Amino acid sequence: MRLRTARSLIGVAVVAAGLIGTGVGAGDAAAAPCGNSSSGSSGSLELGSFGSLGSGSGSGSGSNGPSGPGAGPQGPLPVFIGSNTRTVSWVTGPWSPNSTYNRFGISGTDLGISWDNGSGQTLMAFGDTFGNCRVSGQQWRHNVLLRSDDTDLSNGITVPDAVAGDVRSGSVVAADNPRFALQLIPALGLNYVEVTTIPTAAIALPKPGGGFRQYINYMSVRSWGSAGHWVTNFSGIAYSDDNGQTWTSDPNTLLINAPVTLALPGELQAVDPNNGKFQQSAYVRGHGDEDGYVYQFGTPNGRFGAAFLARFAPDDILDLTKYQYWAGQALGWVDSISQIPDDGSAIVVGQPVTELSVYWSPYLNKYLMLDGDNAIRARTADRPEGPWSSPTTLVPSGAIVLYGPMIQPQSPAILGTGKDLYFNASRWSDYNVMMLRSDMSKVPH
Repeated sequence: MRLRTARSLIGVAVVAAGLIGTGVGAGDAAAAPCGNSSSGSSGSLELGSFGSLGSGSGSGSGSNGPSGPGAGPQGPLPVFIGSNTRTVSWVTGPWSPNSTYNRFGISGTDLGISWDNGSGQTLMAFGDTFGNCRVSGQQWRHNVLLRSDDTDLSNGITVPDAVAGDVRSGSVVAADNPRFALQLIPALGLNYVEVTTIPTAAIALPKPGGGFRQYINYMSVRSWGSAGHWVTNFSGIAYSDDNGQTWTSDPNTLLINAPVTLALPGELQAVDPNNGKFQQSAYVRGHGDEDGYVYQFGTPNGRFGAAFLARFAPDDILDLTKYQYWAGQALGWVDSISQIPDDGSAIVVGQPVTELSVYWSPYLNKYLMLDGDNAIRARTADRPEGPWSSPTTLVPSGAIVLYGPMIQPQSPAILGTGKDLYFNASRWSDYNVMMLRSDMSKVPH
């Protein structure tokens, strides 16, 4: 499927979602990136009058950061030392050891969804990203990618320089602008139509014949609402065969978000109301030789829904007709998203569930889930469908106000070499991503 054809079909999906009643948010959340007025930790932004993507690095005024004017609102890393968790380092921003403003044109971004690319390298996908805050458009990109070969996260994660055409270098850049991370997955960029496309989950899976293909599950955002609320057109999957250099969105994977049942022509999947349960996601490989599935946790758009569960064979990630869905203890796994019951029995974690990440932890000998908005919490379970434990607080509410915890795959607690868990989390007031460390010996399991 050529990218142009795929994007045309995705445009049809955006229009379809609007026509069949997806709706819009009730009020816009102002954006903290680039020092714009903030209305709390919404974690995403309204395009408003920011304009289109700029270019170059430039400079201007209005920043207290170490990289000079134009570098956004980030400040020094806040010191937090809790009962089981502490801050380690900024991952992004002008104050980070990676100096992402000068090296990648990133003054502000969020999420940092992290996964092993299949060969030991960590890839990190970020959401809405800003560069020079003083140029027209503030160098806004819908999403960017950073790469790292760092396996010792005790002092943070190191991102090497980007080299144009080098698929293992620090980011995706052009030869004529090697200090500017390029956008991965495009969007229409139209307010109340398709504001942006934001990665919510990622995984590497083997390709026939050898090697690994990278997959990102992303959401198409129609509009931003009040803090923690947004409306999506659909979720979908993009894939890359060159370690994240280029991405293709597969229209067969779109789950259009609308409260109706509707057959659509061509390559788009039929619309089902249960699509709304999988607008944001987290992937995890099943543990053990007996479990060959990939599990997909899904939540509705925003930060106030419950979590649901799907599974599929690794080779079938792009074939939604082969997915199975958890329908509760009475029904077990069912073969169609339309069979998920509406009585609450299919819920694996009760609301509210925010952006989340899930990994198997050999140290805990359990699945481990992180989520949280303001407070960051951890849950454990023996099986993906649960039952999941009561949450353990890693970062208390009001301590440093974080959201979107994304587990680092090179953590000792994930590799089975120790008790330390490292994860990325985003701070709205600085609009950047930091790394934290948690001692899993202090988490009940």
